[in-house]
Amino acid sequence: MPREEQGVTADRYNVIPRSLIFITRGNDVLLLKGAPNKRLWANRYNGIGGHVERGEGVKASALRELLEEAGISEVELWLCATATIDAGQLTGICIFMYRGEFQVGEFYDSEEGGLEWIEQSRLADYPLVEDLQIILPRLLALKRGDAPLSFHYSYDLQNRLQVKQD
Repeated sequence: MPREEQGVTADRYNVIPRSLIFITRGNDVLLLKGAPNKRLWANRYNGIGGHVERGEGVKASALRELLEEAGISEVELWLCATATIDAGQLTGICIFMYRGEFQVGEFYDSEEGGLEWIEQSRLADYPLVEDLQIILPRLLALKRGDAPLSFHYSYDLQNRLQVKQD
């Protein structure tokens, strides 16, 4: 299909693609505690990830973010979920979530924040990014080969995040 037939017009809903990665080791999950000076998610725990850059695939973006933010390069990733986020604008967000297992090796902190192994049974004890309270237990329950989950995020009239699994 030619480029001009892709249906991209200024009046259509668009999304900004992002990748988000959750690395596990046994019953532990590696989360990034946002640096205290970050504009978004300061001192809150999240997976590792970021924006998909022009010209790169989503999985390539996830691998790049792992390397940039943690120094991790020897992990096989698998797609475990997608999420669309309607922030009330003409442009939304689409997150592609990956899982991987990390048994041996080193990683390092970055300007994004510090990395910590957290036992899955203790996740509720940590200040997680808001949506992780809902989605992370579901993602961590998946086994390799399970169908990816699909979520849709929106905001109610009081600007509270609403997360629905499709």
